[in-house]
Amino acid sequence: MSLSSKLNADNGTFKTFHYKFVPYDETFLSPSMTQRLIDTCALEEALDAFADARDWRQFHSPKNLAMALTGEVGELVEIFQWRSEQASWDVARMPETAEHVRQELADVALYLVRLASVLGVDLNQAIADKMILNAQKYPPLSR
Repeated sequence: MSLSSKLNADNGTFKTFHYKFVPYDETFLSPSMTQRLIDTCALEEALDAFADARDWRQFHSPKNLAMALTGEVGELVEIFQWRSEQASWDVARMPETAEHVRQELADVALYLVRLASVLGVDLNQAIADKMILNAQKYPPLSR
């Protein structure tokens, strides 16, 4: 199941990957956690080598990478722009849009990981910390 999985009405928890997400319980995401939510190390190394081989490091300032990321998000949004809510669910399966969606999602992920790497941000820890903040800010619905 994904991180955005639905609330389990029986016990008020979220299920995600191998973790049980219990709001306000930070122990499942502690810094000493042995299993990572997201591991971008290999991708960071590959992107670094890709940039070095083309002498692009000089262009990979945080500002430029953030702007490029924004552009790629815009290209992804464009795929959805004039579709209905219902049609938006099918873009990754429709032959005329599936490959485009995959490419734009990949571009967004690549620029996001490169930006985090250049800034020295541990994306795994940032995500774990943000999930805890979101759990505190948005407690589960009581039924």
